[in-house]
Amino acid sequence: MSGPERARRAVLVVAVAISALAVILFLGALRNDHTIRSDTGTAVAEVLSAGSLRSAVSFVTPDGVTHNPELGILYPTGLTTGQRIAVEYARSDPDLVRVTGRDARVALVPTGSVIVVTWAVAVPILMLIRRRTAAPADDLVPRRGDPQV
Repeated sequence: MSGPERARRAVLVVAVAISALAVILFLGALRNDHTIRSDTGTAVAEVLSAGSLRSAVSFVTPDGVTHNPELGILYPTGLTTGQRIAVEYARSDPDLVRVTGRDARVALVPTGSVIVVTWAVAVPILMLIRRRTAAPADDLVPRRGDPQV
């Protein structure tokens, strides 16, 4: 296998892997939503820390147990520290908690964006590799006006 062919395959493998990981993450969000939806508990939570990717919350379940999910809350966009919010959680796993009214649809835009950007970068690279491997073959074809040997 030639160098350009290896480069082409490497770009394809990376682009497909990133796209697959994005889809798997979205499928994981759907699974989490299904788990919460199939055994829903509700509570009011206090936002302990807020970030665009991870926010920590604390809430009390009806049995009087305080929960502070180690991995934070699902779909935390737009939360502020100290805010009190309604949450839904899986009663079978109270550490699986999301903001009420939000679900995996929130992840569609980021997932789609990752896939689009990945291929927007990969396609020009693949075209460049193709052009560079085709260029030497073009040099062998005589052009009009070139002297005949």
